[in-house]
Amino acid sequence: MDETRLGTVESRFAEIIWQNEPLSSGELVRLCEKELQWKKSTTYTVLKKLCERGIFQNIGGTVTSLVSKQDFYAAQSEKFVEETFRGSLPAFLAAFTKRKKLSTEEISEIRRMIDTYGEE
Repeated sequence: MDETRLGTVESRFAEIIWQNEPLSSGELVRLCEKELQWKKSTTYTVLKKLCERGIFQNIGGTVTSLVSKQDFYAAQSEKFVEETFRGSLPAFLAAFTKRKKLSTEEISEIRRMIDTYGEE
């Protein structure tokens, strides 16, 4: 996966694939027409672009992902932290929590994650 960023419209398109895969390219055209008001040519143009970027594939008219939604957004998040906070997760968390108060449940979940990764 060469590029870890998707624009707003590309993200909506990717969500359609992730939610419905595997799906035929014809079904993708129908869904994009309904959800995004796209013409067939627009759907195929964006699909080709995202296939070239290694996110999806269209083999024999069947569209599937090469990268799961979870893996894609994990890579996107890693790149953001790397570029914005020089790879420092503590710096990211400090900036994040200055503007957003964490709930008790969120704090517990983060502690569990740290404990789990510390054991590995």
